[in-house]
Amino acid sequence: MEEKRLSTVAKSLTPSPIQELSHLAQRSNAVNLAEGFPDFPAPEHIKSAAVAAINSDFNQYRHVQGICDLVADMVKLTQNLTIDPSKDVAICCGQTEAFAAAVFAVVDRGDEVILFDPVYETYETSISLAGGVPVFVPLDPPNWSLDADKLAKAVTTQTKAIVLNSPHNPTGKVFSKHELEAIANVCRTRDILAITDEVCCVYSHQVYEHITFDGEKHISLASLPEMQTRTIITSSLSKTFSVTGWRVGWAISTPAIASAIRNIHIKLTDSAPAPFQEAALTALKCSSEYFVSLRRDYESRRDFVVKLLSRVGFHVAVQPLGSFFVFAEMPQLCPLSDVEFVKELIKQAGVVAVPGCGFFHKGSSGDGGTDHRYQSRYIRFAFCKSVKTLTEAALRIGNLVDASGSLRLFQP
Repeated sequence: MEEKRLSTVAKSLTPSPIQELSHLAQRSNAVNLAEGFPDFPAPEHIKSAAVAAINSDFNQYRHVQGICDLVADMVKLTQNLTIDPSKDVAICCGQTEAFAAAVFAVVDRGDEVILFDPVYETYETSISLAGGVPVFVPLDPPNWSLDADKLAKAVTTQTKAIVLNSPHNPTGKVFSKHELEAIANVCRTRDILAITDEVCCVYSHQVYEHITFDGEKHISLASLPEMQTRTIITSSLSKTFSVTGWRVGWAISTPAIASAIRNIHIKLTDSAPAPFQEAALTALKCSSEYFVSLRRDYESRRDFVVKLLSRVGFHVAVQPLGSFFVFAEMPQLCPLSDVEFVKELIKQAGVVAVPGCGFFHKGSSGDGGTDHRYQSRYIRFAFCKSVKTLTEAALRIGNLVDASGSLRLFQP
């Protein structure tokens, strides 16, 4: 009876497999390599800034213009983009709300929005809530490269926007300059917007850095010719400072679109948490030493997890260059699906990861989704965890290794 009272939209939304498996992991006291949140403390001086803001009564609705000013400086120095911090930046409750508000600001019912498959699930949900139609363009495994012809063929007269997430969740790839130029070319020639989810930067004495590895440099799609006015950038400070619960993010676009995003944000939540906005000013001005150390530590953790997974039989085609995830392929002879494997990994090893099927969409290569042969072969592991957590996970997984050196779960 109660279900009949629900809207069609509410009925269409199902719990995330990440959430469901995390609940199972909690009941099993499993090591959590599923959710992409750091499990180590935020820097003390940033936490102190938040406490000081609370004690100074920054506890009411608030918009901290200083964040916008720092963001404007950031994109100028890193991407040579000139933006007006008073008009082009909207502060939101994290990147998730910034992205949703951006979609609500530009997508009408029936508009098509292109997503690159595999894709993080919240993008599709926001598009559907806006009445838009998600259109999936598959990235080609195992390196998850973008085929420009597939992208061009997916564009119709109804296409309103292309969503770009780089570094990419779940695969960890960083889109190449060639791939970015192909996306920009489609946007320019077909008059299409781009909505990007980009990793956070750190401010330090007029130097800004992105969390990328192996010397990789982040290139914003907005920095390409004629793309600044066609791009909505969304980002946050969540993982960079281990404060995923603070919910402080932003969107950058033209004055009209940024204003619409700001208005939608106000209608939905009124303002991001005031004391955390105030503390964000301290976070965004962290010392260069903090960021260098953070990047070095994350790169080391990535290497640790990649080596562990490769050693026990996984295939890692893409070395993550900027995300916090490793997307590993199970051996072809493994008798289990990705979901079955994760459940057994929880039960037998006490470690939880994410089955890759939740990121894929039905179809075969070239007709709206990744080739179905790949959709149940991948597992996503988060490495934004403490050394203690990763070491414990390695010990538990190691207990499932047989005499041949591979996981018993992989044996037919």
